[in-house]
Amino acid sequence: MATVELEAILDLNTLEQYCSAIGAGTLLKSVVLFEQLMPEYVGNLIKANDAADKETLCSEAHKFKGAAGSVGLKRIQQIAQLLQHGEEPQWDAEHATWVAQIVEHASADLQQLKLFLQAKA
Repeated sequence: MATVELEAILDLNTLEQYCSAIGAGTLLKSVVLFEQLMPEYVGNLIKANDAADKETLCSEAHKFKGAAGSVGLKRIQQIAQLLQHGEEPQWDAEHATWVAQIVEHASADLQQLKLFLQAKA
């Protein structure tokens, strides 16, 4: 994948800093833990969205944003950032789209992250 495409998906600067500080192998272990938790994060977003539970959806998006950011999943973090702010004017019209984007991209973005780190290890 081209660097420009990766930059849209991953926080390359942060990942490079993490790799320098703790090593790609150690970071990859954190990513594997995140991978185990991701179905729960995504499932909670879907469940809250389906139940039209705005408060829970915003809260779960906030948790997911932090977790995604901690492993360098830039695109997922950015979408969750939008989703966590239920007070924003566009939220009511866009929240279902944002949930769908997370569902669509989360697994593929995670795989790109793993490939990136495996190449660094």
